[in-house]
Amino acid sequence: MQQTKKIALITGANKGIGVEVARQLGELGIIVLVGARDLARRDEAVKRLREESIEAVGVPLDVTRQDTINAAASYIDTTYGKLDILVNNAGISLPAGRALPSELDIATFRAIYETNVFGVFAVTKAMLPLLRLSEAGRIVNMSSNMGSLGLFSDPESFFAKMPPLLAYNSSKTALNGITVAFANELRNTAIKVNSVSPGYCATDLNDHQGFSTPQEGAKIAVRFATLAADGPTSGFFEDKGIVPW
Repeated sequence: MQQTKKIALITGANKGIGVEVARQLGELGIIVLVGARDLARRDEAVKRLREESIEAVGVPLDVTRQDTINAAASYIDTTYGKLDILVNNAGISLPAGRALPSELDIATFRAIYETNVFGVFAVTKAMLPLLRLSEAGRIVNMSSNMGSLGLFSDPESFFAKMPPLLAYNSSKTALNGITVAFANELRNTAIKVNSVSPGYCATDLNDHQGFSTPQEGAKIAVRFATLAADGPTSGFFEDKGIVPW
């Protein structure tokens, strides 16, 4: 099977930053696979993208369910024979997670990790054989400055002064660890793996309290999804440059 166009899978792509990543990649002529677990929202996102002449395809995908991950990988293999770009965008934060560490319920902690950490690992592992078939595979993990231990440990930083979010913040720290581990394994291949921070964007995740728009936040993911061969790997970046681990 010969597929000349690039194929990109974006998880959690039915709204917010995810659908904007799909839109901006699609505007570059890339076939975008809209991965989402909500059938109605996924189909609506695909419809809107197609109305903008973007080649979008809905893919049922719940990153917390291995059966849907396996089915998505099988569909991509059968339909396209490769995957060029994986954007691990799906992520959650829960109201119950806004608690002091000593008061955080462990079930909430586990639920957030199930999507933000284990989901990323499971999807990346399942899609890796398809990414190896690309001439220049790119994996972009949507992290957050909140996951930076360097920033979070500085008592004078903006991030240290935010409400306590141990589960969410540490899940992004763990996500960064996944980035480095896969990047190290793939360092001698054409695949590049990076974490990016979209900044404090107004989305459903934070009750639309951010400083920038999803469109603006998506740009960094698109940039690293389309890195040139001499681009970096195993890094953590925002629009302004490198984010401290």
